Amino acid sequence: MNGPPAELPPAPEAVTVQPEVIDQVAIARLYGEPLFALPQDLYIPPDALEVFLEAFEGPLDLLLYLIRRQNFNILDIPMAEVTRQYLGYVEQVRARNLELAAEYLLMAAMLIEIKSRMLLPPKPAADGSEPEDPRAELVRRLLEYEQIKLASGRLDALPLQGRDFWCAQVHIEQSLAPRWPEVSVDDLRAAWGDILRRARLVQRHTITREALSVREHMSLVLRTLQGRRFVEFGELFDPARGVPVAIVTFIAMLELAKEHLIELTQAEAYAPIYVRLSYVAS
Repeated sequence: MNGPPAELPPAPEAVTVQPEVIDQVAIARLYGEPLFALPQDLYIPPDALEVFLEAFEGPLDLLLYLIRRQNFNILDIPMAEVTRQYLGYVEQVRARNLELAAEYLLMAAMLIEIKSRMLLPPKPAADGSEPEDPRAELVRRLLEYEQIKLASGRLDALPLQGRDFWCAQVHIEQSLAPRWPEVSVDDLRAAWGDILRRARLVQRHTITREALSVREHMSLVLRTLQGRRFVEFGELFDPARGVPVAIVTFIAMLELAKEHLIELTQAEAYAPIYVRLSYVAS
């Protein structure tokens, strides 16, 4: 007689296997999970490396990228490792695009030469000094290139007209009314001196006392200018009436100019001086 069926052992719980990765940084995330190594069957387009190389501005740019990416000391470059990585990039593209790889091959030859010179015993200098490091010339070129590249980046970060901002343009209609040059004090003094000289040419023998009023002569000047656009400076004076009348007339003109009732204008330097009413349109 068969006994009761034996109980089956419980199924083991599913165990999640975590990758044994210590002190590594995930190179990517796939569906939220960290990816610490590239898949073996990952398809890389054939032209991917060409695009990568075309992103650099030349062999020095690629070499500087390899050095800075791995935090190598640029003054003590590990030539073996840098040369190996550099040749790895160039070799893959050389078969597909020789024109693109030509300038990079020249730098590769220079790296191989420096690496070879470092393996050989240093050649003693003629003056007894220490031989020069084979990497010195390459380091100098890399430092100069990096300085130029950083300066270029700073210049490119500056705001440029037409790219980051536009200059505002405001059109202002200029008045079409002519602007006459202002009469200088020297020109006015020279014109007044000419009037005095002409007034002294008139000789008078009758001595009379004439009451002269500045206000009256101001009215006379305004009446003379009334209805006329411009009056020549000398026409406002009557040399036959003598120097006192000329002086009072000149003072009257200065008072009118001070009160902005008349304007003294001149077409150009050394040209005749004209007087007109301030409220008469040009």
